[in-house]
Amino acid sequence: MFELLASKSGHVHVCGHRGHSIGAPENTMAAFRQTKELGGTSCEIDIVMSKDGEIVVLHDITLDRTTNGRGLAADHTATEIVALDAGSSFSADYAGEPVPLLRDTLFYAKEEDMGLHIEIKDSRNEDALIARLGELLAETAAADQVVVISFDHKQLLKAKARIPGVRTEGITHARHADPRGLVRTAKLDSVSVELGRFYAEDAEAIHAAGAAIRFHLPAPSKLSAVERYGWDIRAEVGELLRKGYIDSVSGDDVAYLRRLVDDFPIES
Repeated sequence: MFELLASKSGHVHVCGHRGHSIGAPENTMAAFRQTKELGGTSCEIDIVMSKDGEIVVLHDITLDRTTNGRGLAADHTATEIVALDAGSSFSADYAGEPVPLLRDTLFYAKEEDMGLHIEIKDSRNEDALIARLGELLAETAAADQVVVISFDHKQLLKAKARIPGVRTEGITHARHADPRGLVRTAKLDSVSVELGRFYAEDAEAIHAAGAAIRFHLPAPSKLSAVERYGWDIRAEVGELLRKGYIDSVSGDDVAYLRRLVDDFPIES
């Protein structure tokens, strides 16, 4: 089982943001495999629905940015989407890398004991997507590997009501006045907090409410842009890790995150 709380699992999860997305095309099996190879224990992935009611792993509702296709994913069948090239725009080394089906990704996660933070990106087909997601979790018996995430916390309440036993994570890009109330009202099992919005007192409140914390870091190249001016972000995050405020740390560079977590173990 993908245990969200470090206090229960005994370790901090290393989460590849769309997989190891600085080393392989985002949201592809190649990126998920590299996450595992580099010591990651979970992946944050994105899902949208195809024309024929299947769920594919894709960040955008359009095909244009990450594939050689064009148009809305919702206007193409799953077979058409999976046949697209999702690798060449990243590197010629990945030419022909397909867009994965969520079904296949769930089976992979189950086989490799990989946690999945599954972000709902398709609000237009929300009801149908939630229904199909529930079917897939039942079919693959992978619900224990999954937490469903979204910026839309009402959407998460709907998912929780319609998918038996599903766990949810609310993404935040702001500091909330009442973190404990946020967890309670949205019935969250986890909260995603980013650098610059993370405070120890808020982490304590979230943990007191029974929820886990996924802490998201920008790519190391972005961190170094400010670290050269004296802000030691690595040491700052390391202290939060040591004190047990973080249950999962996510980002694009899984190798960097793995070293960070290993260098700052939770104090016993």
